[in-house]
Amino acid sequence: MLHADSFGLNKSVLDTIGNTPLVHLPLDTPAQTYAKLEYLNPGGSVKDRSAKFMIEHAEKSGELKPGGTIIDASSGNQGIAVAMIGAIKGYHVIITVSEKISSEKLKTIQAYGAKTVMCPTTSFLDDPKSYHSVAKRLHKETPGSIMPNQYYNPLNAQAHYHSMGPEIWKQTDGKITHFIAAAGTGGTISGTGRYLKEQNPDIQVVAVDSINSFRSTNGNPKPYTIDGMGVDFDSEVLDKSVIDEFIPVADEPSLAILKKIANSYGILAGLSSGSVAHAAQMYCKNLGHEALVVMIFGDSGRAYLSKNVF
Repeated sequence: MLHADSFGLNKSVLDTIGNTPLVHLPLDTPAQTYAKLEYLNPGGSVKDRSAKFMIEHAEKSGELKPGGTIIDASSGNQGIAVAMIGAIKGYHVIITVSEKISSEKLKTIQAYGAKTVMCPTTSFLDDPKSYHSVAKRLHKETPGSIMPNQYYNPLNAQAHYHSMGPEIWKQTDGKITHFIAAAGTGGTISGTGRYLKEQNPDIQVVAVDSINSFRSTNGNPKPYTIDGMGVDFDSEVLDKSVIDEFIPVADEPSLAILKKIANSYGILAGLSSGSVAHAAQMYCKNLGHEALVVMIFGDSGRAYLSKNVF
């Protein structure tokens, strides 16, 4: 049998999480714009990083024991990551989802052997019927279970502080000037942004939000199509002190740019990536050639083909 350590091979799929590539994406702007393709993580999204970090922290602390159960609420990607990691590590997994989830994401979670619980779409996360509230109830009712709770767990941001931030800094040789990412739970933008600003306080951190989110509407959210983003609740995961600007975007232009990116550059990115690209297109028009911008493309368009956005 080959010894993985001797040949530089990976012992597990978990070892392939992270170190995703930066790819030049020539937007209509003088700035140098690069997309970090997080859909090339084994579970297909940026959530592989935070899910692994939170689960392994629970293992180290003794909160999660062999044969235990992991329960979490997800719009899809966190659920896929937890289901994948649970399958590898031998845990039972229950993921609560809302009716907004794409059929591809739902089937992927189930393909890893996880149980899914469908919940109605609600305007507020603390609604008793919301997928988050149902996950909390199931966790309380299930002995030996943990709930990573990506929406309120500070470890979400710490995961990206320890992985995404150092990667981007290294990949750009410390020349990054602007970091743009969608804000949902706030983990990616906060953890990565904090690390980058510790290296260079002049780096601008830009969060992309839905124009209809809880934050954008001052507490009066409206429905929107793009999932995986949108600040719809107050949480300590979102560190506003490291964010220089929020850019609210609408569904239509976010979805429109996705088709162009796929047809012109061969990058089949997910819905929130469209929001990020659209926001970057607007924001970077005023930047010069010396600007080096990194955008996070959080998942793949393959997870949304049934929504016919392409």
